[in-house]
Amino acid sequence: MDDKLEKGKALPWFGVPALAPYMKPYAAKICLMVFLGVLSSLIDSIYPLFNKYILNNNIANKTLDTLPIVIILYIGILAFQTWDNYYTMRICSSMELWMDRDLRNKAFDHLQTLSFSYFNQNNVGYVHARVMSDTGKIGELVSWRFMDIVWNLSYIVCIFVVMYVTNVKLALYATIFIPVAAFIILILQKKLVVYNRRMRELNSRITGDFNEAITGVRSIKVLAAEEKMMESFGKDTKDMYRASVKTAHQSAFLNSSVTFLSGLILAVVLMSGGKLTIEGVLEIGTLSVFLSYALGILEPIQNIINSISALITIQVNIERLMNLLNTKSDVADSPEIIEKYGDTFNPKKENWEDLHGDVEFEDVSFKYPDGDELVLENFSLKVPQGDSVAIVGETGAGKSTLVNLVCRFFEPTKGRVLIDGRDARERSQLWLHSHLGYVLQTPHLFTGTVRENLKYGKPEASDDEIWQALKLVKGDVVVNKMDNGLDSDVGEGGGMLSTGERQLLSFARAILADPELLVLDEATSSVDTVTERAIQEAIKVVTKGRTSFMIAHRLSTIIDADIILAVKDGKIVERGNHRELMDKKGYYYELVKKQNAESF
Repeated sequence: MDDKLEKGKALPWFGVPALAPYMKPYAAKICLMVFLGVLSSLIDSIYPLFNKYILNNNIANKTLDTLPIVIILYIGILAFQTWDNYYTMRICSSMELWMDRDLRNKAFDHLQTLSFSYFNQNNVGYVHARVMSDTGKIGELVSWRFMDIVWNLSYIVCIFVVMYVTNVKLALYATIFIPVAAFIILILQKKLVVYNRRMRELNSRITGDFNEAITGVRSIKVLAAEEKMMESFGKDTKDMYRASVKTAHQSAFLNSSVTFLSGLILAVVLMSGGKLTIEGVLEIGTLSVFLSYALGILEPIQNIINSISALITIQVNIERLMNLLNTKSDVADSPEIIEKYGDTFNPKKENWEDLHGDVEFEDVSFKYPDGDELVLENFSLKVPQGDSVAIVGETGAGKSTLVNLVCRFFEPTKGRVLIDGRDARERSQLWLHSHLGYVLQTPHLFTGTVRENLKYGKPEASDDEIWQALKLVKGDVVVNKMDNGLDSDVGEGGGMLSTGERQLLSFARAILADPELLVLDEATSSVDTVTERAIQEAIKVVTKGRTSFMIAHRLSTIIDADIILAVKDGKIVERGNHRELMDKKGYYYELVKKQNAESF
């Protein structure tokens, strides 16, 4: 993964200010969370004072006079803190879930607005990690990590105040080693962070291997590559084991070091405080307070350092998520268009005009956002309503470019694409896409039933309309073979059906939408010869009276097209109908001749 794509733009202050707009709706909750955290740490810091009072006033004087009152007060404060802790944990948990939900929704919604070029440049795993993993870590940061810092910092401040108010000399003894101890903890924690990062990298690699082994199981078995996959997976798990052992050892060393340093501070306090107590300068209860604080002073310091280390690590997650959310689509409606027609999530359909179906390329030049060469240059073409345009060429020749421009998946680098005589950019993307039917070369079905999948084309469609669309492409044969008819589950991505069956259902879905513009991207490449003939007949019916663009691999399917565009090396080298191009005996002629020869 390119480091620029993986990390994104560096953000100041660990990236936390970038989260401010998403935290703003919960400002009151965050303030309450901070208040309760500070209150809890204050209560924790005064518990040793109860020991001090009992030792100095009850045990030393051998009296129980005030003990019941002190115990009742202690239990009351304990009960209050129990409520405080419960409510604090409840708010932290809710805050984590709220932020996780909001950021995921925001990221997912933003992905729907991005153009094809973003997904061409970023693989599925990268995008998935931004939406799922990064948001989860950020949710944890603004809740538990933030709360840890607040509680530990306020606790340290409270116990230092109590110590210095109680006895300055002993407080100095207790804190003299703390800067050195904190520095040692910091060094050890940095090394632990490095080990943890290595573990995350290896875990991601193992997850990738595991995912590839499942999704590519057919290829693995066909190629007899099981042993090679096992070697790769075994190497990664072995590396993970080694990294885990190092991390465990470093963590154990860090915790042991904290215990030793805490004991060292305790010994200093015990020695100096014991001397003062023997001399009568210090009461035994006061010494008890200092011993309690000395024993626990390093743990909050370690927690703060640990939280800051986590904050540094999570900064990368924040940067990557903000990089996604700040990514602007290469294809976007202007504010004026959004004002009139609405956007993807808030369409103003009352302002939408009907689409007639005239399409025109007016001096169009185009190069892909991540490319340097023009794949179209000064191209012009008029397609009247109802005409069919076929685009042919060898694999990788660039046949999809024109279709992508008509569908406004990309914008022209120069020139205009006109829909019904108006620049496509003068109306919203959703308006255009709502009049568009598209059958992909690689069919995709959503998890769910046949009925649910077909209704993506027309949500209000009746069962009669669904069956009519299915019969038109012979898809009814597929559905009738399934156990539950329209209510049959197609599996994840349509995995319970063959590629050809998925193609027929995709075709029926597009027809059900009754679009004014129809795009067929090698729609018959995944079906058998018998089904292909049926679909060819269906194509003649469904393209009649509507503008259609067909990317064709099997040239026999586009003989009747009104316009045929022959594409070679990303350039349109010939145009005309079938008879005209055959008479030219040029590139198209050679393609037909070659394919006819291969069919025998």
